[in-house]
Amino acid sequence: MLRTSRPLALAATRQRPIPIIGRGIFSKEPPQRPPPAYPGHIPLNWFEKAFLAVGSAVVGIANLRRGDLVAALGDTTAGPALPRLRDVMLSDPEGRRILRDRPRINSSTVDMVWLATLPDNTFGRAYVRWLERCGVTPDTREPVHYVDDPELAYIMQRYRDCHDFYHTICSLPVSVTYEVALKFFEFANLGLPVAGLSAMFGPLRLNATQQKRLVTEYVPWALRCGSTSKNLIGVYWEERWEMDVDELKKELGIWDPPPAIWPKKLTEAARAKKADAMAEGRDVEV
Repeated sequence: MLRTSRPLALAATRQRPIPIIGRGIFSKEPPQRPPPAYPGHIPLNWFEKAFLAVGSAVVGIANLRRGDLVAALGDTTAGPALPRLRDVMLSDPEGRRILRDRPRINSSTVDMVWLATLPDNTFGRAYVRWLERCGVTPDTREPVHYVDDPELAYIMQRYRDCHDFYHTICSLPVSVTYEVALKFFEFANLGLPVAGLSAMFGPLRLNATQQKRLVTEYVPWALRCGSTSKNLIGVYWEERWEMDVDELKKELGIWDPPPAIWPKKLTEAARAKKADAMAEGRDVEV
């Protein structure tokens, strides 16, 4: 009896479940993921978020054109910055309207044809002109995936959707130098870690001459202007299409940076737009 009972006791011991320390990491049981909180949401645990943050930082900051990785870095490093920005929006009637309406910026929600008919110095016309000169569209912003709270996820999405408005109002084209300059501005204005990380490591992609111009001309402007102007997360840009750009800058407390070197002159962009329109058999105002 003694010889048979010991193996049975050992077998019973082996069948006992192992205590779980950190479910999904040290446990053999599969992690139990919560359901998505909004369309496109991908719930991650803290370890997965940290791993994704490091990986996206290594590749994304080295190549700012990888918008998907820069977006993942923004999602996973936002931390307390998003609740703080929500407080900023809730403290202002305009910000509260944005949180209530949750507008999006893309070619389906914004009438680009109408904006192109606005007077020359209006914000809406300046935005369309900036898109044409830079050869970009408002449909390239990555959706938010890794912010768990739906309202905070929208605030991150709003930041991405409005990024081109910051380019427009600051008269900065798309290139590494000006993108990094704008990241300094965004970090000073919004305090998002992804903007600070991009500002810190982005200059590594510039040559010595470009770095010198960035540090001596654009960084001082970005830090001063970004830190003293109105917090841009609470600006309802869609209500200002017909507003004079200079008046809008004055309202927001923004002044122009040092003149930028545009890769395509405005007249060249206008001629290219007209040529494309003629090829498609339609009229266009330039």
